Amino acid sequence: MTRCWWGGGEQLDYRSYHDEEWGMPVVDDVRLFEKLSLEGFQAGLSWLTILRKREAFRQAFAGFDFRRVARFGAREVELLLEDASIVRHRGKIESTINNARRALELVEEEGSLAAFVWRFEPEPAARPSRMTHAELQGLAQTDASRALAKELKRRGWSFVGPTTVYAFMQAMGLVNDHLEGCAARPRVEAARDALDRPV
Repeated sequence: MTRCWWGGGEQLDYRSYHDEEWGMPVVDDVRLFEKLSLEGFQAGLSWLTILRKREAFRQAFAGFDFRRVARFGAREVELLLEDASIVRHRGKIESTINNARRALELVEEEGSLAAFVWRFEPEPAARPSRMTHAELQGLAQTDASRALAKELKRRGWSFVGPTTVYAFMQAMGLVNDHLEGCAARPRVEAARDALDRPV
């Protein structure tokens, strides 16, 4: 199978993630919140580190059900700081709890997290006509990710810079950044074409 360069190595975790998840469009609020949270935890680390700890993160953060995480307090923060199975970074832990509370507010105002984030899906004309390695290397952040990051920050979210947000958009299928010739690209494009965008 032909894959994007990062998903074709010996790391089975990456290969499975590339083939089955990355770029497939997601409209489930809990999965969207999980990915935004994990992208925040990844800052300064490799995605492989976070991917290998993902199940432990899910255990620690109540399956990333933001309604439950929003109720975490000082006691939960201290317990999480003692949990060696996750990344023990006070700022990132407190950010995840803060963002869960902001997610509740956003859902109250906008109807769903999915309806909000999918508004920032870029128009086809704003995307490269062919997704080559060189094009992808130049897409650490985009106008769409800067706009989404700015709006999240305005609403009080943290650890949501434009680069973090673009990685989230790539993973959750708001864009299809599989390279031309990658076997996953047409599957992702078909799923995006068939998607009933949330409103």
